[in-house]
Amino acid sequence: MCGVFGIRSEERDVSRLAYFGLFALQHRGQESAGIAVSEQGRLTVLRDMGLVAQVFNEQQLQALPGEVAIGHTRYSTTGANRWANAQPLIHHGRERTVALGHNGNLVNVEELRAELVAEGVRLASGSDSEIIAALVAREQAPLIEAFARTMRRLEGAYSVTALVDGTLVAFRDPLGFRPLTIGQIGDDWVVASETCALDLIGAEAIRDVRPGEIVWVDGEGLHSAQGVPAGRNALCIFEHVYFARPDSRLAGVEVHGARVRMGERLAEEAPVDADLVIGIADGGTPAAIGFSNASGIPFNEGFVKNRYVARTFIQPDQAMREQGIRLKFNPLAEIDGKRVVVVDDSIVRGTTTRQLVQMLFDARAAEVHVRVSSPPIVSPCFYGIDMPDEEQLAAARRTVEEMRALIGATSLHYLSVEGMQAATTLPEDAVCRACFTRDYPTRVPEKVEKLRFEPATA
Repeated sequence: MCGVFGIRSEERDVSRLAYFGLFALQHRGQESAGIAVSEQGRLTVLRDMGLVAQVFNEQQLQALPGEVAIGHTRYSTTGANRWANAQPLIHHGRERTVALGHNGNLVNVEELRAELVAEGVRLASGSDSEIIAALVAREQAPLIEAFARTMRRLEGAYSVTALVDGTLVAFRDPLGFRPLTIGQIGDDWVVASETCALDLIGAEAIRDVRPGEIVWVDGEGLHSAQGVPAGRNALCIFEHVYFARPDSRLAGVEVHGARVRMGERLAEEAPVDADLVIGIADGGTPAAIGFSNASGIPFNEGFVKNRYVARTFIQPDQAMREQGIRLKFNPLAEIDGKRVVVVDDSIVRGTTTRQLVQMLFDARAAEVHVRVSSPPIVSPCFYGIDMPDEEQLAAARRTVEEMRALIGATSLHYLSVEGMQAATTLPEDAVCRACFTRDYPTRVPEKVEKLRFEPATA
């Protein structure tokens, strides 16, 4: 996951709007942030490790004037969590200089990287994103054709904003794995990973960038071309389950509403006698509300959440995740003696859920019934979610009863694949569900090492 943003405006403070856009997209990546601007064709980039508010201050934003800006918040899936991999990255090629921010993950990066290295192209990072920029920068073709030729070489997931020669460019892979939407503020055009970023800056959401489409904004306005033919839609359904902000709309569907419907369906599929329904963090709360609505069991807060702690799932290593859980949650006396239904959006490694269940029992809950508003995750993602190998996915080789024993719950039930799909209101052929079904919409490598392109000392 990552967040991308782009805007072109002759009148507005584009770097400041990019900054606010990245604030809205902070949930999509917390490792690094950056903004690149073009002022009459001259590129300037500021990127660093940390959250958006840590990377930028007022003085730095004032030093980023221009007519075009792109921004990025990073969550690493290829390449280490280090400065060289922060985005937007800039690649100087023999034909042009490209600034680029990428959300997604390429599945054919090994062969593309080997080709570039054999040609003597110098790559400064260990990420797959620089491969995209390098391919565009070397193409001996007009700008948009250079992007189209590059798209024909790429396999996997990519929603990209780029800045070249004062032109804002955005494009999306032919299956549309990752969201990318177009907005308008006055006469100016904006692109962003999610509609919540458009809302924050006062832009109106116009439409999604279509799978395989290139859009670009220059002094004459917004333009569009089909870079590669669109395939079957494969928007990641985990966006609806967990990643996207609940106030965003994905493929026209409000995320919060989809999550409430997941909880309602879960209550129908897995009823339980209990006194209280609680949600885990922000992701599980809408489903918990839906579960309560459908079951008639009262909903209430069960944990106090420290909102100054980052999302535990996207911490870069397991030790930090486990520490983050204890920093982030503390149970309330409300659950003392109660039969509690705990609704969570997903179980990946199982460590978070196990700790939370134990915390509830330590706070004297009588029973802890875990209900998960998605199916068991049984296979890794190769399209931009840092899920571990199958051996580390808790449910990949365990039955539901074995998972119940692992997390220590009184009972455990997952939402069915069919129930999850129905809650999105999208047709089955409009989404990718590979992490739940092992049915991948593209070829995938047998195994991927996240740090495979990093120097030994990284």
